[in-house]
Parts: sequence; structure tokens; C-alpha cells
Amino acid sequence: MKLCPSYLSFILYNPIRKAFTDRDSVLDESGVSDSSVVLEVGAGNGFLTEAIAQRAKKVYAIELQHDMVRKLKRRTDRFCSRVETILCDIADCSIGDELADVAIMYYSFHEISRQSEAVKNISRAVKKNGILSIYEPTIEVDKAAMGRTVKMFEDIGFKAEAERNGLFTRFVRLRKL
Repeated sequence: MKLCPSYLSFILYNPIRKAFTDRDSVLDESGVSDSSVVLEVGAGNGFLTEAIAQRAKKVYAIELQHDMVRKLKRRTDRFCSRVETILCDIADCSIGDELADVAIMYYSFHEISRQSEAVKNISRAVKKNGILSIYEPTIEVDKAAMGRTVKMFEDIGFKAEAERNGLFTRFVRLRKL
């Protein structure tokens, strides 16, 4: 597993990335509304978490690295009880059954070492008819790798309903059947 170390977290949250990433579009195509309960896997230092918290009813932000969680909590403190930060490896942690309307993995699934276990835990956490959005960097995840990711989720009861291969980002939205 090759994680972005916390001392490089400024790469994940900086003015250039904010300028080139339309976080509202990410939330729109993921189906996040003001009534959504969102599971964010690989929250990092909160680049997407704060945008989710501004829109959604509740965010469960899963992060593996202690120092990232510290930065994430500082960034999301102003949202009080709307953001619950959970320090764990998604492959090991049981978040709860059918608690999320939407699950988002933004540039994080390729960093998960035990993907099969993670897929099971994410699937359990997403409600029936819920949405799973996966964004991956094209530089690290080719089309074949993204296809394998989609297949893992389809094999456990999701169906792909939207897909985009951009210059920098691959995206797929799946729905839990």
C-alpha cells in the first residue's frame, strides 16, 4: 500500500488543487443532497470532507493515518456533529449496516491494500439503492485497473450507471441493487 504521507498533505489541500477541482460537481454527480448521509473513504486531510459537510446532513470520514486525522479534525471542527471522523483501515472497520446514502472514494481506492475486505465493508455500509462514487487519478489507475475495481463492486451487488475517463480523473458511479 502506497499512501500519501501526512507530511505531504499540503499536496492534497492547496490553492491550485482547489482551483482545478470543482468539488460541487463531484458532489452533484455523486448525488449528495442536504438530506444525505455520506461515507467518505480515505478522507485524508479533509479536501473533499469540508465540501461534503457544507452540503450533507452527516459525513462519516474514514481515514487510516493518525496525522491526517488530526489535520482532518482541525479542518472540520466548525461542522460540529455533522462530521464524524473515524480512524481505521476500511478493510478492518465495521462502520455499520446501511447507514450511508452515498459513499465516496476520492483518489483513495487504489491505495487500499486489502481491497476485497474493503469492498465488503463499504457494501455493508451503503443503503439499498445507495450510490457509490469512485474517483481515481489517471496517472496511477489505468482503464483496466478501474475496470477491475468496478467488477469487484458489481460482483457484490452494485451496478455501474455512469462513467467518465478524463485527462486527470477516472470516475464511476455505481448503485447498490
